[in-house]
Amino acid sequence: MKLGVIGAGAWGTALAQVAARGDSPVTLWARESEVVDAINARHENSIFLPGVALSPTIRATDRLSDLDDLDALLVVVPTQHIGAVLGETKVAGRPLILCAKGIEAGSKRLVSEVAADAHPDSPLAVLSGPTFAHEVAAGLPTAVTLACADEALARRLSDRIASATFRPYASNDVVGAEIGGAVKNVLAIACGVVEGAGLSLNARASLIARGFAEMTRFGMARGARQETLAGLAGLGDLVLTCSSTSSRNFSLGVGLGQGIAAEALLSDRKTVAEGAATAPVLREAARDAGVEMPIAQAVCDLLGGAPLDAVMDALLQRPLRPEGV
Repeated sequence: MKLGVIGAGAWGTALAQVAARGDSPVTLWARESEVVDAINARHENSIFLPGVALSPTIRATDRLSDLDDLDALLVVVPTQHIGAVLGETKVAGRPLILCAKGIEAGSKRLVSEVAADAHPDSPLAVLSGPTFAHEVAAGLPTAVTLACADEALARRLSDRIASATFRPYASNDVVGAEIGGAVKNVLAIACGVVEGAGLSLNARASLIARGFAEMTRFGMARGARQETLAGLAGLGDLVLTCSSTSSRNFSLGVGLGQGIAAEALLSDRKTVAEGAATAPVLREAARDAGVEMPIAQAVCDLLGGAPLDAVMDALLQRPLRPEGV
């Protein structure tokens, strides 16, 4: 199976490295000509994944037409740009493996819904889980969820990308895999705030647990299965991104917790913290579903410039209730 990757940020480049193992040829599309030149000339994405030696079988291009003869495409552009990029891409019914984590602003659509609208004839899969790009590209071990309604396609895709250090676990719960990845980005910002404000480890552990409860309530309201949210794409990814400055969302939260304005933090980034765009969309989608998500609301308030002390007080003074509620 010949694979192409749409999007040459850190995660897209890491997935190209995964797909190239065993000297398999992979075509990697990037919008930035300097990224294309660096990968093809020096086998390194020095802008988004510096210091990682890439397989020489990865060929970068800035022409989407170079993907036309491939068997399947991994889509790894930021969520808010997926609709536009897929609109420019000739897919012709080929499988799309969706690897971005978020919810589209305005429409409140999941990435799979955006892709299905753009290419209704293409089978869809979602790849999600605890995956820091630099670790994946370096060949360090991890496991992911590969969610697809077509079990035979899921097996073929898993066989193509699996290795001793990259283990896909199949699921048919596409919605659950997507919601886990989207919500954990917002919760990672909240955990970063805890770190930046010096609230220490008890507070972070409590926030992860209560955040997971929010993820589960929202996911099940949208049709996800609880076991998916408790798996790699939900809890697994949540634990990873809520505990390390390697997470862009966690790092954004650290800055917010230190009192730095959101505008300054976001304007100083060449990479995307998906949770910043997802938080307000998630808040509205949760309201539509009749689901309370106070931590997500707190993140929205902080991104909107609300004082940290006031946001913390609002969370900590909420009425007590049974844990399962």
